[in-house]
Amino acid sequence: MPELPEVETVKRGLAPVMEGSRIRRAELRRPDLRFPFPPAFSEALEGRRIVSLGRRAKYLLIDIEGGDVVIAHLGMSGSFRVEGAPEAETPGDFHMPRSKDTRHDHVVFHLETAEGERRVVYNDPRRFGFMDLARREDLAAHAFFRDLGEEPTGNTLDADYIAAKFRGRQAPLKAALLDQKNIAGLGNIYVCEALWRAHLSPERLAGTLVTAAGKPKKELVALTEAIRQVIADAIEAGGSTLRDHIRADGSLGYFQHSFSVYDREKEPCRTPGCTGTIGRIVQSGRSTFHCAVCQK
Repeated sequence: MPELPEVETVKRGLAPVMEGSRIRRAELRRPDLRFPFPPAFSEALEGRRIVSLGRRAKYLLIDIEGGDVVIAHLGMSGSFRVEGAPEAETPGDFHMPRSKDTRHDHVVFHLETAEGERRVVYNDPRRFGFMDLARREDLAAHAFFRDLGEEPTGNTLDADYIAAKFRGRQAPLKAALLDQKNIAGLGNIYVCEALWRAHLSPERLAGTLVTAAGKPKKELVALTEAIRQVIADAIEAGGSTLRDHIRADGSLGYFQHSFSVYDREKEPCRTPGCTGTIGRIVQSGRSTFHCAVCQK
């Protein structure tokens, strides 16, 4: 499943085309994706201007004039592509072709832009993604967002915040970090990477990083910095683009080539001076990659 950096990459790729454009038609080629589309979804968008694109956790947010917001989730295999633009306006280093299987083109936004007509196509072979429509003023209370923790990209995510969430917790660090009520948008890949950077075992109990007085220990300060940095690095690199996930312009990011621990089972640990080997364990049904020598 695409993680936060992938969704941020998609948002940044779509913004130059979609922001300020007018939706001439929202074409739905089936009645549902993972969930049915909202009633009168197409009619609600027709003729209206797109104000801005945003992101919350792993959700893409498309603000429409009048206060409505399209909530889009990519699911397992969803991706957007832009059609109707000259090659010069479609940047990116193509490492694999974009999907051309129109059987999986389920939603098409026909747009009027300053440069002419464009089509933004949502393609999703597995149909685990979905789209919803909400009012901007109701977004914080929406079922998708009301229980989400702080973003790992904002200044509000600091060691004191995480300490308050982890205090007294007996859950393993890996599980505590994947809990979206603690930190929004963190997924399996970048949790593994952050724990490796902070030299912390994924099996260590979350509460052990907090003092009896509820203050963050130095290990938690290091983990907080590792989380923020690994997400920033992944966004800068354009996302990990695992499997068939592609950027909005069809190009692939490069962070997958610089993973230090994820999917590197039996390879040498990259921590300077460490003699360990990357191992894989299963936690809550998901693979965790770590070095048992330097991660304590």
